[in-house]
Amino acid sequence: MARLSPLVLLPPAVFAALGVVFYLGLGRDTQLPSNLIGQPAPGIQVQPLGALPPLTHETLRDGQPKLVNFFASWCAPCRVEHPNLAALQAAGVPIYGINYKDDPAKAEAFLAELGNPYAAIGTDPKAKTGLDWGVYGVPETFVIDGAGRITYRFAGPLTARTIDSQLKPAMEAAGLRPGPVPAAAAALPAGGAGGASASRG
Repeated sequence: MARLSPLVLLPPAVFAALGVVFYLGLGRDTQLPSNLIGQPAPGIQVQPLGALPPLTHETLRDGQPKLVNFFASWCAPCRVEHPNLAALQAAGVPIYGINYKDDPAKAEAFLAELGNPYAAIGTDPKAKTGLDWGVYGVPETFVIDGAGRITYRFAGPLTARTIDSQLKPAMEAAGLRPGPVPAAAAALPAGGAGGASASRG
């Protein structure tokens, strides 16, 4: 009987691994406890991502409520979440991205493929900012109010259901009242919106 080459089994194994990662991402507690709720958002130590608008700490202190989203190109749940970020951006929600433990070239390719919903973005290759914010893995999304305080944290990929049931009430409580959020948004231009759970140890 002919023996199967290990290479033949590789694609199913890869897809199975991705499925496990996605399942674990969806199964995470989406409202992890955080000592930062009600506190000023920690400082950010990020680097620019190519020519995209850079994220600075002053951005978090501009008096406007907003979302901060940690994502990575290697994160399968981030890819699943991305159309919902595009939908939020299309509804007028300002979203700021922090690219977590990623290769900058791969992050740029990720946004070039799926579109860029972020008004500004920074990279956190050593997870220094993620550590300060208490990030367990990606994706994670934080609601920031007009005073620059963290008012809500969502761990895991945002879905249409969780946006309606959890994120929208948190945004409204922080003074962020977007228009109707479409079910899905078309691909965004890679240049940005202002002018993506898995963990990696």
